[in-house]
Amino acid sequence: MIVENKIQPSEKQIKEFQQGDTSTPIYMLNLLKFKKRAIYDDSRLTDLSGAEAYGVYAGEVTAHIEKVGGKAIFSGKVSRLMLGEVGDLWDSVALVMYPSRQAMFKMTQDPAYQASAIHRRAGLDGQLNIEVKGGLGIDQL
Repeated sequence: MIVENKIQPSEKQIKEFQQGDTSTPIYMLNLLKFKKRAIYDDSRLTDLSGAEAYGVYAGEVTAHIEKVGGKAIFSGKVSRLMLGEVGDLWDSVALVMYPSRQAMFKMTQDPAYQASAIHRRAGLDGQLNIEVKGGLGIDQL
């Protein structure tokens, strides 16, 4: 298994995200790795750590998620790896529900969201964003 953290999806991933079932609820599992120091696209000077810059984004993104009918379900700091091996452990995880792929995509295109996302890009060293379809109990996997 190859694991490669990224800041933005590829063109192929964006295209595939807009195909198939785009109207049923999804959960996005975010595995987050932060930069030691935030680096802003606009070259502003800052003393923020990557985690602190991402925290600014996190403080703003909940309103954007709710605007499209979504909900931030859970977030927390990674404390250890219980099973398996990875070269470098993620710093935090977040789980967000969106009513559909369409809703999530609409959010990402909103200029107000894009203004908040500058803090996301400044703080993240990379992430995995895994789409999960809900509705199954653990005994129905």
